[in-house]
Amino acid sequence: MNQQIRKPQAASAIPDVIFLLLIVNGLVFALQHFAPELMQRLFALMPLVSPPGYQFPPFLPWQLVSYGFMHNTAALTHIIFNMLMLWMFGRDIERLMGPRRFLTYFLACVVGAGIVQLLVGVVQGWGVPTVGASGGVYGILLAYGMTFPNRTIVLLFPPIPIKAKYFVILLGLFELSIGSTGAMPGVANFAHLGGMIFGYGLIRYWRSPSRRR
Repeated sequence: MNQQIRKPQAASAIPDVIFLLLIVNGLVFALQHFAPELMQRLFALMPLVSPPGYQFPPFLPWQLVSYGFMHNTAALTHIIFNMLMLWMFGRDIERLMGPRRFLTYFLACVVGAGIVQLLVGVVQGWGVPTVGASGGVYGILLAYGMTFPNRTIVLLFPPIPIKAKYFVILLGLFELSIGSTGAMPGVANFAHLGGMIFGYGLIRYWRSPSRRR
């Protein structure tokens, strides 16, 4: 009896969950162009406190997830940068975690980033609608730095090599500094930090001895 020998399949350039996230983000971005006001009102993350003299639509619970699939339609670089980072750093993380856990992790970081953004708005007494997958992407960057700390990556600006662990630390410090000083208005720096914080907590939970038992 002849037995066929199967060659091992090469790893896909785009793992399943990342491929799904790319498709969903692209479709939502297209819908934002067809019905911008409706999409903004229902699916952007609305603040719990509006600025004085202005009233945003009410916060709805599902917005803690849906905002992470929307992007600024006036800046194409917003969605391009997020999706590029998701693909570049998420591939190895999804293969390591597996599709189900990777999706759980990404969504947890998105929700965590949204919670932090809402709390910051309450503390400062006002907030603005928030969109973008950056909270989930920053969580993936954190996971990459924790999983492959000594891997060397090359930054775009400036184009210098740096180990992943140092990149993540500097990125967190940068977001904290910019968010505290308000040097970049219109950027949800504390949401980025929230994605990293919730991602760190979830990874530590999964790695805890009691969880492994």
